[in-house]
Amino acid sequence: QLPLPGSRLCLYEDGTELTESYFRALPPQTELVLLGPGESWRGCASDIERLLAAFCSHQDAVVEAARKMLTDERAPRRQKLLADLIHNLSENILAEDKEDDKKWFEGLESRFKNKSSYMRHSCESRMRGYLREVSGFISNVHPAARDAYREVMDLMAEKLRSVKYNGCYFDRREEEEAARLCTTEGWFSCQGPFDREDCPCKHSINPYSNRESRILFSTWNLDHIIEKKRAVVPELAEAVKTRDGREVNWEYFYQLLFTLDNLKLVHIACHKKTTHNLSCDKTKIYRKRKQNHEIS
Repeated sequence: QLPLPGSRLCLYEDGTELTESYFRALPPQTELVLLGPGESWRGCASDIERLLAAFCSHQDAVVEAARKMLTDERAPRRQKLLADLIHNLSENILAEDKEDDKKWFEGLESRFKNKSSYMRHSCESRMRGYLREVSGFISNVHPAARDAYREVMDLMAEKLRSVKYNGCYFDRREEEEAARLCTTEGWFSCQGPFDREDCPCKHSINPYSNRESRILFSTWNLDHIIEKKRAVVPELAEAVKTRDGREVNWEYFYQLLFTLDNLKLVHIACHKKTTHNLSCDKTKIYRKRKQNHEIS
């Protein structure tokens, strides 16, 4: 039923167009695609494109078809592909309240009534943990400088409390702040290792989608680009010790420790434990004291 002019015969696997001699050399049972004028075939990539298109227009049908196939499938790798497909498409991303997605809240304290409240709490917990680490470093500070170090810690703690421990970073409803990490629907993308601009594996996750994703997201790291333990905190302790009348720019250290100025969200596989070899900006460690000038 196809017109002969402009029609082509191609290999299914990669779209290679067949000549007569190539056709005769093919082994038996080779899968072929017959293309009409203007049609194209890029092999398996074309199947993937059609599958991705179906996600948007026929998601429920794709899930139902995958479930039916999974009941008869015996190959482990194909089982995993189908199971992952069903899992990722059977999400309840837009649900926010506990009554609309009870399974998402399984294992959580009853005080959490919506997803965003728990996600804010999750981010706050990470920030509180960083603050405890920085405060706990005081035993390594020179005894003569410990009071000054405590003063800096008090200022940082007060600043964190005023911004609710930056819990908005994980809250999809706080668009202005969360936009630097996620979309309004709650998708987070791995920002890559500290020495790369992008994640090479294109990791992404939506902890709002289902319980499993919520739990897995807890393994993602807010990685300090200039390292907290190796660089920032020791530099802060040294600055307090050697200030010699100068004022320590604690807000600079606060930005490095608790804000997205120095934090990148990375998948655990992209979190490099090796030394980053980055240091604090020496020109920002101290700041000039404000002076009161008398008017004559």
